Amino acid sequence: MASKRGKILIVDDNAGIRRALEILLPLHFAEVKTLPSPATLVSTLEQFRPDVVLLDMNFNTSINTGNEGLYWAGEIKKMVPEVEVVLFTAYADIQLAVEGMKRGAFDFLVKPWDNDKLIEVLTAARDKARKAMGRDASAKGLSMTGNCHSERSEESMFWGSSSAMAAIRKTLDKIAPTDATVLITGENGTGKDVLAREIHAHSLRSGKPMVAVDAGAITETLFESELFGHVKGAFTDAHTDHVGKFEQADGSTLFLDEIGNIPLHLQAKLLRVIQSRSVVRVGGTQATPVDIRLVCATNMDLEALVREGRFREDLYYRINTVHIALPPLRERREDIVPLAQMFLERFAEKYHRPLTGIAPDAAEILQAQPWSGNIRELQNCIEKAVILSEAKTLTAKDIQTEARSLPGAASSVSPGPTGGLLRNEAEAERLVREAMERAGGNISAAAKMLGISRPTLYAKLKKYGL
Repeated sequence: MASKRGKILIVDDNAGIRRALEILLPLHFAEVKTLPSPATLVSTLEQFRPDVVLLDMNFNTSINTGNEGLYWAGEIKKMVPEVEVVLFTAYADIQLAVEGMKRGAFDFLVKPWDNDKLIEVLTAARDKARKAMGRDASAKGLSMTGNCHSERSEESMFWGSSSAMAAIRKTLDKIAPTDATVLITGENGTGKDVLAREIHAHSLRSGKPMVAVDAGAITETLFESELFGHVKGAFTDAHTDHVGKFEQADGSTLFLDEIGNIPLHLQAKLLRVIQSRSVVRVGGTQATPVDIRLVCATNMDLEALVREGRFREDLYYRINTVHIALPPLRERREDIVPLAQMFLERFAEKYHRPLTGIAPDAAEILQAQPWSGNIRELQNCIEKAVILSEAKTLTAKDIQTEARSLPGAASSVSPGPTGGLLRNEAEAERLVREAMERAGGNISAAAKMLGISRPTLYAKLKKYGL
């Protein structure tokens, strides 16, 4: 047996579970401490300084939402980002546990647990935490600074093998070294922001970071301040000078995402700055020159908006020097499985899963989906599958999408080799039975897994005699 190392803190309101773990875990950890609730969690973290926290997701017998676990997992990662959190969950909480991992939890364990699996996950979490803290190399203590220094690396462009993407890549090679203004259009989830970063990365301005703005998310009252800046005293809360996004992007690339959502009266102000290549901060009088390369993106039909009088024609032509239209995923189906494999490898590493490939039945399922959310929907689907799977290969049962949930929910599935299979009743019954088993009989949780309402699930259960 490996030498006992590290400290683990268990937070669970079930006395029997705490007692069982107090017997099992000292064989693998140097120190084990338990709490019946999070009431003293903050002070215990400061005094005990654990490497791992095994955290229950529910502490109130009358409330079974799992939100308490999500809340405290987030609080732990804020206070001590180096500590690894493993969520302890019932079957009905699995979807919330998946959300917890996306928020920074190391992994989750399902009750009732398998001892070997529990030890494997907890010791892996301990080893990661101790390596991050340098505890095995020195006696350095835990810093309670709360500064999280881990950042996700930005995504790189996946070009695939479709003719549409090959043409876009050829265009990018030509325009990237120039300062030409680019308009990127495409449905939600097609990767417009990723393409914008790719243009910047291959430009002569790549030595400085690209400045990205979700133009549609800025409130009208803050629009000018955020983009053009303001001077101290310009308005009530302007306590200091503020440099706007245009000035921040000086010498670099400014990416204005969702430009089609900018209100008409603000478009005139944006046009003036783009034409003059200078900004006047709110409350100021001096014009400051800005040297930027402008890239814009939208999922809207700007030509139609121009015809309707909702988007300025002169602004449209100003931002449309080069137009790149990203195709939806359904029009580049040869790229679906390679994209899924790329996401699988990324998330298998992130979530410490042994997965290496995609089984043929899963590949057929993936290629048959409509993917109305495009690459982003595929990415979320694979991330969820990786988290929930414990095998070495993703299979059809691991793939959960809205279109695949039930025959009634799969009407939008494009015709394909598995289209009929997905719509028949035998498949529907299997999915319902599987969801109920995974949810431990919890109808609300099973309905959420299947992407249907509780009444619809009740009807299905009655129909299949489950």
